[in-house]
Amino acid sequence: MKTARKNRTDLKVIKFLEGTRAVALRELQANSFTLYKTTEFYREQITNSGYYEQLKHIVEPSFEEFKSHGDLDTSGEHDNTVVPGFQHKYAETGLVLVTDRCASYCRYCFRKRIVGKDSEEIATDFAQIARYIGCHPELTNVLLSGGDPFVLSTTKLDEILDYLLPIPHLNSIRIGTKMVAYEPKRFEDPTLAFFFRRIHEASKAAVIVTHFDHIGEISVDAERNIRSLRALGVQFLNQSVLLAKVNDDPEILAATFAKCHQMGVRPYYLFQGRPVKGGSHFQVPLRRGLEIAHAINQRVSGMEKTFKYIMSHYTGKIEILDLGADGRLYMRYHQNKCSQEIGKVFSRPYLEGACWLDDLPEA
Repeated sequence: MKTARKNRTDLKVIKFLEGTRAVALRELQANSFTLYKTTEFYREQITNSGYYEQLKHIVEPSFEEFKSHGDLDTSGEHDNTVVPGFQHKYAETGLVLVTDRCASYCRYCFRKRIVGKDSEEIATDFAQIARYIGCHPELTNVLLSGGDPFVLSTTKLDEILDYLLPIPHLNSIRIGTKMVAYEPKRFEDPTLAFFFRRIHEASKAAVIVTHFDHIGEISVDAERNIRSLRALGVQFLNQSVLLAKVNDDPEILAATFAKCHQMGVRPYYLFQGRPVKGGSHFQVPLRRGLEIAHAINQRVSGMEKTFKYIMSHYTGKIEILDLGADGRLYMRYHQNKCSQEIGKVFSRPYLEGACWLDDLPEA
């Protein structure tokens, strides 16, 4: 009887896309299962968008997560961590993990080893980080990431600025966020005006990198708040992830990028989905990804052709260029730890169904 009682308490009832199911906690832990969490705003937005059947996959858990194999650190973040919570992979850019929380949890998240958990990878000693940056004059920009930095209070974000703004060779502060989609009212906080003014008065660029994967995520509130922040001098870029069942459609992505452009948000990266454990079922084969990327460019104006189709690989950011008549996939290093490799074009034989560089032979 004691064993049976223990087995019952070891179960957690979860509502999956395919139906409600009781799952053992040890099974959730073994599969690095991300907790389910979404905002009421986002739930209403995607329900009323007309695209719910696609957008539900972003936040709703699926049985597929239990058989979706991969790694928890697909880009070598551990190997590029130079100070706790601070990564220095590319010469000019430093990345600070400022939180392990998000307003909602994306099912395809490549940092599921961190988000929703009390992670030791999160920055705590910003003075130490500032000292490292100060000793590396090649570092010209810092990206605040996580988790989502905008789950933190503006007061906390201001405290982080206290350490970064005095560094003379930093010329921009970027903040990566999906909060503009998940909870846009966060950006109606009147104290944010002072926060961004501090960055400008320190002669640095203030940049928000939004994360709209689908036009159905772009709410009226999001657009209004983006326009208000742009009026304060904040620059906006957008990154999207190519996701099976969600946005693997050039019409959808072309519309998304066109809307971003209309709001003053520059389409920046279209990321190839990563082979992350529990999320690799979102990957789209590279051949299909190229077809989509080319078809997007056929549907948008020249001003909107600003995105790059990118694979954020362990070795660097790889721009995926084309599949040649010789059956080889052609790529170029957009970023690399070794500066001599940046801009280098290389190719590999293409295998049908391949979704990642490591799926291709080196011959």
